[in-house]
Amino acid sequence: MVSPSDLHNARILIVDDHVDSLEVLAQMLRLAGYTAVDLTSNSRDVVELHRKNRYDLILLDLQMPGLDGFEVLEGLKQIESEAGSYVSVLAITGNPAHKLRALENGAKDFISKPFDPAEMFRRVSNLLEVRLLHEETRNQREMLESLALHDPLTGLANRRLLVDRMSVAVAQARRSKGFMAVMYLDLDGFKEINDTLGHGAGDLLLQAVAKRLTDTVREEDTVARLGGDEFVMTLPHIHGNAAAAGMAAKVIDAVSQPYDIEGRTVRMTVSVGIGIYPDDGNDAEALMKSADTALYEAKRAGKNTYRVGTQIPVGDTVRSERKNGVTSR
Repeated sequence: MVSPSDLHNARILIVDDHVDSLEVLAQMLRLAGYTAVDLTSNSRDVVELHRKNRYDLILLDLQMPGLDGFEVLEGLKQIESEAGSYVSVLAITGNPAHKLRALENGAKDFISKPFDPAEMFRRVSNLLEVRLLHEETRNQREMLESLALHDPLTGLANRRLLVDRMSVAVAQARRSKGFMAVMYLDLDGFKEINDTLGHGAGDLLLQAVAKRLTDTVREEDTVARLGGDEFVMTLPHIHGNAAAAGMAAKVIDAVSQPYDIEGRTVRMTVSVGIGIYPDDGNDAEALMKSADTALYEAKRAGKNTYRVGTQIPVGDTVRSERKNGVTSR
């Protein structure tokens, strides 16, 4: 809900070519408790000011020289369209014929000159409340959308977002006849951390690992957490096996640096399996399976290392063991 404090701290812009009118309106609003009131007598500045400051309410005089209020409304509507935001404008006019036109051009309400202060305060309060409720609803919707696509503990992509990003990367590689890689990561001995330090410390460690992973990869790469201590990276536009192996080595080095968890020094290593398009699969599912098999090979090789799917013999008995679900990490 919108509180009185929210209303009084909302950002307001007053636009009028008469400086005296500007000062009177600003003084009235400030005396009423509004703390963030800006003024301009230049209508040509309004759109840029709003683009910069994102005002919660604009009090706009419609009859001004140069760029009139209706032209300003057109510019503000463009911002509204670009940002998907809600631009709240209270039109001020002494011409009754302008009222309907103002509403048709994007103003949310109007007030006539000369205005009654009580009426003006009520219209300002009403418009601000609607604007702030709209913003609150939008923020909640974005938060829910983010939760649907991200791991709540680390903020990384979840499986759903990972699959989407992976499919896009595969499609790009297919079109360009290039490569992309999937890296499957599993922390070595993470269960012991939970058992000795507790799940709270384990969660802090997972968050620290997640940050190191995102700091290590490129901006175009995706880091996801599948659950527990398993992470997956999608690396589009990779230049073959050597580049993927180089990235895996960087990740292993980053993760292996000491952590300070609740005043204790904790050390952790990671094993990595890599699947490369097109050598190890032509779609997201096949690449994940290849990377998972390579991960098991890295674990079997002594952990804290990586393996690439194309380096694993097709007839290796480990593949059949993994398929039957009898192996563990």
